[in-house]
Amino acid sequence: MTTGKQIVAEIGLLLYPDVQLAAVYGLTDLFRIAGEMSRERAGPGAPAIRVSHWRQAAHGVGVECVFDSHPGPAHDPSHLIAPPSLIMPAKMQPMNGLTTWLAERHGDGATLCSVCAGAFLLGEAGLLEGREATTHWAFAKELAARFPAAKVDSDRMVIDDGDLITAGGILAWTDLGLTLVERLLGPSVMLETARFLLVDPPGRTQQPYGHFVPRLDHGDAAILKVQHWLQASGARDHDVPALAKRAGLEERTFLRRFRKATGLRPTEYAQQIRIARAREALELSRRPVAQIAWDVGYEDASAFRKLFQRITGLAPADYRRRFGVAAA
Repeated sequence: MTTGKQIVAEIGLLLYPDVQLAAVYGLTDLFRIAGEMSRERAGPGAPAIRVSHWRQAAHGVGVECVFDSHPGPAHDPSHLIAPPSLIMPAKMQPMNGLTTWLAERHGDGATLCSVCAGAFLLGEAGLLEGREATTHWAFAKELAARFPAAKVDSDRMVIDDGDLITAGGILAWTDLGLTLVERLLGPSVMLETARFLLVDPPGRTQQPYGHFVPRLDHGDAAILKVQHWLQASGARDHDVPALAKRAGLEERTFLRRFRKATGLRPTEYAQQIRIARAREALELSRRPVAQIAWDVGYEDASAFRKLFQRITGLAPADYRRRFGVAAA
């Protein structure tokens, strides 16, 4: 029952043939522990995460829920996780029912996540085209070969690309789980959960500045289509007439609906996407700031520096000194 708890999200875990059950039950426990930490801080009405387990229906059509941490309300998973597989990707069975459902849920605004070989399910759902993704280093070449339009980077443990989050190694479910806890319950609860579990927090989530988390569950399909395109393209082209055309709307209508759905104007939304990518580049590389500015879409490095400081509270060089993990 949900009495006394504020359910902030439902996270669905996929049960497929040869799935790593340690990850399924480990994530279930991690989210439960995070809920307990949240309750200790805020009392009985504290935010909590609902966890459900899903598998392909026995008759082969559709999916069915086989576990629910908070039974009662109708299901509406805002996040879905494809856990690791215990067998090599080439031997994984076809899962058309699950991958079709993943694509449908993504189209409805759900954030999709994967760990290790779970990224292949996102690829089969047609969701990795033009997107950055990671997987186990041993599977990276196969993922890139099977889905050539994907931008596979096996050097990174977690790639948070807004509506798609992928994690690398078979035990990277802890990194993914804590990343979601930080998103949904806040950094303090995430850190307390990590300490309790005696695991390191994800490096990119230790910083005191919040990451851009786009609103995707607003129900406006035309605007969601544009959001997905902006995220996939790095928001390099955010000309309003072109975005309105992509949405199939008149410009004034597009601007009104975009602001209502996302809370931001298109230019502000594009800036958030670009700065998020710049932050990641500063954390993980030694590229010059001017080069990073150019790579994320800014020709004027001075203007980029001012915008970066306005959004993050730090100049790019100071941000790198504080959070950079790349070798000098």
